[in-house]
Amino acid sequence: MKYISLLGASGSIGMQTLDVIRSHPDQFCLVAMSIGKNHEAARAIIEEFHPELVAVADSAVYDALYREFHGSVKIIFGDEGLVEAATYSKATIVVNALMGSIGLIPTLKAIEARKTIALANKETLVTAGHIVTKAAQNHNVALLPVDSEHSAIFQCLQGEKHNNVEKLILTASGGSFRDCTREHLHHVTVEDALRHPNWSMGAKITIDSATMMNKGLEVIEAHWLFGLPYEQIDVLLHRESIVHSLVQFHDSSVIAQLGTPDMRVPIQYALTYPDRFRLPDARKLNLADIGTLHFQQIDFERYRCLQFAYEAGRAGGSLPTVLNAANEEAVAAFLSGRIRFLMIEDMVEKALEKHEVIKNPSLDEIREVDRETRRYIQSLLT
Repeated sequence: MKYISLLGASGSIGMQTLDVIRSHPDQFCLVAMSIGKNHEAARAIIEEFHPELVAVADSAVYDALYREFHGSVKIIFGDEGLVEAATYSKATIVVNALMGSIGLIPTLKAIEARKTIALANKETLVTAGHIVTKAAQNHNVALLPVDSEHSAIFQCLQGEKHNNVEKLILTASGGSFRDCTREHLHHVTVEDALRHPNWSMGAKITIDSATMMNKGLEVIEAHWLFGLPYEQIDVLLHRESIVHSLVQFHDSSVIAQLGTPDMRVPIQYALTYPDRFRLPDARKLNLADIGTLHFQQIDFERYRCLQFAYEAGRAGGSLPTVLNAANEEAVAAFLSGRIRFLMIEDMVEKALEKHEVIKNPSLDEIREVDRETRRYIQSLLT
């Protein structure tokens, strides 16, 4: 039995993680979780899975859950509660399905507590990859990727010598506007942006997919997970989201991981690694039915956010922190109707240009840069 602490239980990845746990009750047990503002989801999860500890971000939801479940479940609140959930003594695996840089501190604390980390929170490595990977090495903790692209690379590398790798190739669907010109993007709405053609995801990550910032964050994450320079990490546009990523080796061989678009597959692989379990109701891949797969080079002028991510990653230091914080604030402004879609990339670019890079930032410096960047983006909105 593997005992799981699930951070971000009511989000898209969190709910699909619960589906995996539900499918294998003899293998997985949810012992701790965190929740944001979704009271109804929290109640349903508690009643079905009976976790021992629940951390709540919203004070009103905390009050309601405390009244309802106090005595049978330990209900805790705030950032300290999130860390307590991440380090819960009974948990052996922490699934970090949080959205945004809020996932950084709980991840570091879970590493210090020597928990296996199933990481879906890419902002953790984007913001402080040098600190997180060093901590994982020092504490001999596995960082198991949950993102479909990084899981694909991780699977392709099993049994291979890493010094034989020539290149990592991340695939990208192109998002909601992959068939649109930049001129068309001046007029798109939030509703338009949230219509992803292949995946069912949360609002923020769907917008990131449309700007291709999501792929940029994944490039930086791949750099830290697999220890390769950015010159050996490519992105390829792939409309069908069937080939989830590829690895090219020195002998010109290429190994790819394929499957239907279903996030439960990489989630379950992280939970069962190095084993594989059956996944009930998963749609099997039939290449004959698909017939044709399409690939094309990325147009960096069309997807400027991806270019920003490469530049920030290569510069390193504190610049990826700025990239992430500026993007989070700008996407939130777009989702709330305060800015137009293309203004997301404009705001990110301004924040990157304004920042003076700290080459090897401490955790405190990273947190201050994050705060300063968010204040700067907010100043642009007034």
